[in-house]
Amino acid sequence: MPVLALLSAVFVVGIEQTVQWKYGATGIIGLLLLTIGIKAKNPAVSSIGAVVLALLVAGPAL
Repeated sequence: MPVLALLSAVFVVGIEQTVQWKYGATGIIGLLLLTIGIKAKNPAVSSIGAVVLALLVAGPAL
């Protein structure tokens, strides 16, 4: 069990670092809002986070 927790923590930190490197602080805020919304089962907060991330990803195409 501790190995699984360690691997998932490393995966989450890796994803966070990749988002921060590519999209900056706004990407981290969007990811944080999405995660908090999902964990709290709050569709409004998770939707805001998803929209922020979608705008960051689609920004250069618009």
